[in-house]
Amino acid sequence: MITEPLFYAVAVPAVLMMGMSKSGFGAGFGALAVPLMSLAIPVPQAAAIMLPLLAVMDGLGVTALFRDADRALLKLLLPAGLLGTLLGTALFSVLSAGTVAAVVGVLTLLFVAQRLIWPPSPAAVQPPRWLGALLGLASGFTSFVSHAGGPPIMAYVLPLRLPPLTFSATMAVFFTAINLSKWIPYAFLGLIDLRNMSTSLVLLPLAPIGVWTGLKLMRRVSQQLFYRLVTIGMTLTGVVLIWRGLS
Repeated sequence: MITEPLFYAVAVPAVLMMGMSKSGFGAGFGALAVPLMSLAIPVPQAAAIMLPLLAVMDGLGVTALFRDADRALLKLLLPAGLLGTLLGTALFSVLSAGTVAAVVGVLTLLFVAQRLIWPPSPAAVQPPRWLGALLGLASGFTSFVSHAGGPPIMAYVLPLRLPPLTFSATMAVFFTAINLSKWIPYAFLGLIDLRNMSTSLVLLPLAPIGVWTGLKLMRRVSQQLFYRLVTIGMTLTGVVLIWRGLS
């Protein structure tokens, strides 16, 4: 088990942020978890430690939100996302996590800038389905490498202006399936070991606390405030991912 104090100083807030993100509240903040933990340990190890925690968070989030998910949207996004995890498996040892993080960070900030400069109007054209498939693929890939699949998929889903509960439920179901698909590849790559899993067990009590806190907050905020928080989360995510990639 990891015993260094620096690791837990960054891991505790990282797990709580991921839990809140899994509830749908401040969805952009979840992608900060692995970059934050990577301040103390390598990115692949941080991703492996987070995987069991994600399983618990996904279970709690899906149980609370499953009935509100947009099934038609999931039929478009899920196959592409699962294909992205296969791509991540194939390229895991070729591309560094830092390279992927930097690319995702740049794309995230470009998306946020576009939304701020040209905000969508009620009559805005819906993004095409092919773009949803492409961004779903990118989300599955970046999620596999560093659990940073949120920014690509939100670049497609946010312009749809779904009600916050539908948005949160759809993201919960999508990432539950994506995260379940990672277990066998992670084991094959040697990331599922006793040191990482025992560390996950120590952090496990924080998972339901984060999800519960996020669910409480999500049901009490307006749609306008909700999307502002998501935008802030995506901006911070983009900055941290670029910093992580360059460092």
